[in-house]
Amino acid sequence: MLGSGFRANARCCEVAQTTDPACDRVRAVTTRGESTLADPDRPDYPDAPGPMPGAISRRHQRLTALVEVTLCSGYPTQLLLIAVLAVMGLAPMDESGTLSLSYIFLLSMTDTVLLLCLIFYFLRQHQEHPAEVFFGNRPHGPELRLGLVLTPVVIGLALGGVSLLQYLWPALRNVPENPFASLLSSPWRVAVFAVVAVVAGGVREELQRAFVLRRFECHLGGSAVGLVVFSLAFGLGHALQGWDAVVVTGLLGAVWGVVYLVRRSVVSTIVSHSGFNMIEICLAFTGVSTGAS
Repeated sequence: MLGSGFRANARCCEVAQTTDPACDRVRAVTTRGESTLADPDRPDYPDAPGPMPGAISRRHQRLTALVEVTLCSGYPTQLLLIAVLAVMGLAPMDESGTLSLSYIFLLSMTDTVLLLCLIFYFLRQHQEHPAEVFFGNRPHGPELRLGLVLTPVVIGLALGGVSLLQYLWPALRNVPENPFASLLSSPWRVAVFAVVAVVAGGVREELQRAFVLRRFECHLGGSAVGLVVFSLAFGLGHALQGWDAVVVTGLLGAVWGVVYLVRRSVVSTIVSHSGFNMIEICLAFTGVSTGAS
């Protein structure tokens, strides 16, 4: 089954005419695997009825990619963890009726570990190197500087987007106050939430975005389709903060997705996303909201 997955992966990348290093590596592994696994004594039946083996392999690979994207979308893992925490007697709200910081921390960090384990497991199953998928061939220094430059840009986009939505479609602001603002009542709580914002936000979500976009690029209709689908999913994941936050966050997700597809490195998007989240936390003390986090 694993060998058939490699063959399908290579053929799909060939059809897409991608020059991506990871797809090239899978194609090379597939070529070697097919030459060693071929059985010269097995008769061929070119006229046998039914679908061609190559078509079956491609369908199987698309289905595999779809399953992987679904599992790594963040929704199944969080729903599972929410159910587990409920069985343990843990609730998202504390006695005062506000979000529980300990619950958010436990859910977010556990989901981060689980999701990254899934991503790295799937990459290993397909013999894809994480360094190639997440960093490409670009040196980290220029990507780090690009991320720093992008941070005020996405802050401006978020503030401008929220203001424009309030003017054009005020009904989208159905959550008057960001529910996460209640978590920032003391310096130590700010520090804990900042760790969540960087690790579960900046790092996890950008690695997740890169993985999902790569799966769409090779197997599920192309990177443009993946960019639209995952940006929508990313925005909907912030529905707790209001529909205006869904729109703005989806826009920011699309920006980070484009940057990854162009640069083939998550360094700049992790820096930009983490910087955005940190500034969002700081702005919460001044009463300014970007509508996203």
